[in-house]
Amino acid sequence: MKNSTNKIVIAALLAALCCIATMVIKLPSPLNGYVNLGDCIVLLCGWVLTPLYGFLAAGIGSCLADLFSGYVVFAPATFLIKGFMAFFAYYGVKLLSLKTGKFSARLLTGIFCETFMILGYYIFEGFLYGFLPSLVNIPANAMQGLVGIILALLLIKIVEKNKLISFLE
Repeated sequence: MKNSTNKIVIAALLAALCCIATMVIKLPSPLNGYVNLGDCIVLLCGWVLTPLYGFLAAGIGSCLADLFSGYVVFAPATFLIKGFMAFFAYYGVKLLSLKTGKFSARLLTGIFCETFMILGYYIFEGFLYGFLPSLVNIPANAMQGLVGIILALLLIKIVEKNKLISFLE
């Protein structure tokens, strides 16, 4: 039971951190969205939590940031996109680390997840604004993804080196 409580607490803390990281620096993107630092925490959720807890922490934290920031229309898509990013991050590392090592698995999984994010928002915005105008946000989302991967790889090293979540395993 204690282990379950620890997972819930860590998931809640990561959801809050995801929300804060998403809201602390918001650079407007060309088509009614914004570029943020939240993706590094989304990937971290997938790498340190189970698939369900990671999905919920990343999805809820990112969704709350949209709600608190006035981007209500994006909230449902954000919940799903960021939740599935964490879900894929978990399974990607699980499957790839046996063949490539943890760092390479995390890098490849990060690239896959960020590509999923770019595609997910492109499709969502395509239905909102049209698919041709939505192309303008791809470079901004790609930059957000690149920064998210780099910061997540740095954060996971800090977390592992300091054994911050070793009690979850």
